[in-house]
Amino acid sequence: MSLMPEPPDEFAIPEGMRDICQDASRPYAARRADLLEAASDYWKQGRDRVREYHRRGASGHEVVQQLTGMADRLMAALYAFAASDLRTDGHAGCAVVALGGYGRGQLNPRSDIDIMFFHNGKGRRFTEQVSERMLYLLWDMGIDVGYSIRNAHHCLDIAKSDITARTALLDSRYLCGDRRCFEEYEQVVLSRVLDWNSKSYVTQKLEENARRLGKYNASVYLLEPNIKEGEGGLRDLHTAQWLAQIKFKARSLYELVLRGIVTEKEYNKFECAYDYLWRIRNELHFLSSGKNEQLRFDQQEKIARFLGYRDDKRALAVEQFMQDYYAHAVHVEEIATRLTEKVLRHDQGTFAPRSGSASRRPVADGFYIIQGELCLSRAGLFEERPEEMMRAFRLAQVHGVSLSPQVKARIRDNLHRINNTVRRSRDMVNTFMEILRHHRGVLQALRDMHYLRFLNHFIPEFGRIYCKVQHDAYHVFTVDTHSLFAIGEVIKVWQGEYAEEMPRLTDVANDIEKRELLLLAILLHDIGKGEGRDHCNKGADMMPTVARRLSLNREDSQRLEFLVRHHLLMAHIAQRRDLHDDRMIVDFARTMGMSENLKMLYLLTFADLKAVGPDVWTGWKSMLLEELFDKTHLVLERGNFLFEKRSEKIRNRKRKVQALLEGEIDARIVADRLRNASTRYLLSFRSQVIADHIRLIQGSRDKRLGFFVAGGPDGSYMELTIVTHDLQGLFTMITGVMSAYGINILGAQIFTQRDGTAFDLLQVKGPSGYDDAASEKWRAVEESLLAVIEGRLRVEELLRKRHRPLSWGEPSRPRVPSRIDVDNEVSQEYTVLDVYTHDEVGVLYRICRTLRDLGLYLGVAKISTKVDQVADTFYVKDIFSQKIRDPQRIEEVRECLLACLDKAPH
Repeated sequence: MSLMPEPPDEFAIPEGMRDICQDASRPYAARRADLLEAASDYWKQGRDRVREYHRRGASGHEVVQQLTGMADRLMAALYAFAASDLRTDGHAGCAVVALGGYGRGQLNPRSDIDIMFFHNGKGRRFTEQVSERMLYLLWDMGIDVGYSIRNAHHCLDIAKSDITARTALLDSRYLCGDRRCFEEYEQVVLSRVLDWNSKSYVTQKLEENARRLGKYNASVYLLEPNIKEGEGGLRDLHTAQWLAQIKFKARSLYELVLRGIVTEKEYNKFECAYDYLWRIRNELHFLSSGKNEQLRFDQQEKIARFLGYRDDKRALAVEQFMQDYYAHAVHVEEIATRLTEKVLRHDQGTFAPRSGSASRRPVADGFYIIQGELCLSRAGLFEERPEEMMRAFRLAQVHGVSLSPQVKARIRDNLHRINNTVRRSRDMVNTFMEILRHHRGVLQALRDMHYLRFLNHFIPEFGRIYCKVQHDAYHVFTVDTHSLFAIGEVIKVWQGEYAEEMPRLTDVANDIEKRELLLLAILLHDIGKGEGRDHCNKGADMMPTVARRLSLNREDSQRLEFLVRHHLLMAHIAQRRDLHDDRMIVDFARTMGMSENLKMLYLLTFADLKAVGPDVWTGWKSMLLEELFDKTHLVLERGNFLFEKRSEKIRNRKRKVQALLEGEIDARIVADRLRNASTRYLLSFRSQVIADHIRLIQGSRDKRLGFFVAGGPDGSYMELTIVTHDLQGLFTMITGVMSAYGINILGAQIFTQRDGTAFDLLQVKGPSGYDDAASEKWRAVEESLLAVIEGRLRVEELLRKRHRPLSWGEPSRPRVPSRIDVDNEVSQEYTVLDVYTHDEVGVLYRICRTLRDLGLYLGVAKISTKVDQVADTFYVKDIFSQKIRDPQRIEEVRECLLACLDKAPH
């Protein structure tokens, strides 16, 4: 049994409240209102005082102790008051017991307060009366308390059937009432609970733990972590402690020290880990209006300021705080795992590697395998030859076994021995490259290196992004973990997991010459993020040093530098540039230089996007990347940078279209359609697609609006084809209607034929119900668009009718300032506007309306949204079909767009 230290005198129950509790001369009902007011004041003023101590720098332990002490005194006072006029022999037979976190003496500001009214049978009637009075008082005070009323039989029954209830009993602590009754509870209940089958408890608890991590996403590195239930949080410490208490029959963590199970050093690590997490959790609870355990973006910023972090050139204050938090979370997971491993090894009678067994199998000098684990036969091996640490990872990989706790501990203890001489040694470098070349187990080996912080010492540049945070809603994981996930994605491609979904990508992956070089590039692609902005170039500048250390030849060194420097380029061009612009494709091919660079960059781009978060990679992005790859690869494979002559290509295409439509549509009509089509249009689509378009145009020639919906190639988006007579601001009208119906535009190709026919193709993704081309929901969209085109309905009116205000409870996201980039070089015909802003209702419509009001003609639109950040591109001309070159006009466009982005949605 652990008793809380006495709280400071200022938290003592006020004398007036004590008098109310003890005054038996007045009836209970007459005193209750006075007691309720006094108790409420005590609880509120005490919590306010604790918050002041916390804000002045009190430690996590101090705040937890103060809150728990206050709660203890309140419970004792309420018990005394509730029992003051009840007839009983010294209140015999009833004890109030604290359970769970309250039982451990670990109350944070919004922690659950769990109590049990325990009776021994004789005190049942009294227990029911006093519990009813106490609970109603607590509820009237606004305190959310979990409670139960049990005797020994009830406790044992529920502990047998419910592992959560059994765990809560482990943290029992006496609060008030009959102390002899509590001692009876300890002897009859707790002693038996501790003596029950520990193997069964450990198994069930580990299964429960796995479910917990699955629910809260099993990664330390989630960017909005749950400080209680997430990996590296408080529950990891609790779980390890519970397992040890059950296995070693101990009532507390310190009792494990007294029994020699846990060292003083390990105990202090646990206490320091608790203190760090409690200090953050205390501030989180004080900031939150309700129960909350998740460190959301806006709260991270406030907690960072509270803890004294400040922005600097390399990182924001919040990013520095979260980097420290993740490093601490890794430490928590490590110390919790060490204690859990002691529990799991207890049945073998030793915490050292098991020896003397016939299954022990030597695998290399100083190493052997037993029961699926790699162990050391010479304890001082890493001290004598630090490069053997890399050998350990290689042996575990080759033999498909895990590193034993002993090997992990020896690696951690010897990381300081990895100096520049060791990391450059031939054995160390060659073994590392062998790990990358091996056909299996690469990702696990790298994860082990990362987990043990070995990777930080072997590649010091990687250490700069260890637990590095990007404070946005787009990147779900820390930079280092994202890089490992990206490696996992490429390995999945090689294993054929995406062969059906992405056959072209799979073929390219299997054609890579040096897989180990690609993996190295993926591992290091974001390494420049540890140095602040412009991370591509900063990371690439580090590559020659890394390459020399790893003894790469000149060609491999240059390719590694190339991939890191350009790792964002392919995604940028695929998603933000006009892929039908031949000159742009040629320029990109020149940048690639050779096919192997293109292949590796294609895979690196895929892996980078796929590993960012669950919804970042889409079928639409896959199609764009594949199109860019194929067009560029065609240029590179021809050995020159010239396409076929446009005129010849166009003549061939027209002949094929006419042949496809012969006998179906009058040849003169087809010829007129082809003559009216722009060169860009004819080069953008294959003959069969152009023939289909002509059929659609002919089918809608008597209508004001042709509106056609079809499913995309992979079913992840829908394709809209809109045919109408061109009019000023048409695309603005289309974006407004789509916004009103909550339909997200992924891409748009805008064509106006010489006879004034507007032919727009959109790739879209709508809310539930819009994934069926035959859905009646599309009929409503079509009718609204027609009404807008005919002037019967204004877009603003439609937006007001259909958009509901965003929920006030919607989670906050870091807001990036809007930015407009203007490029007159990337396209021969258009000025290219790149718009970066925060996503919100109707933002695309507002942008297009502003471009219309500025008198700009929109030729190409590339739409891209990263979770909550818009990155859209618009190819525009002025009313004279010229680029915007005048500096004052460019500045006017930029200012008008920024002004429209700052306005609230209409």
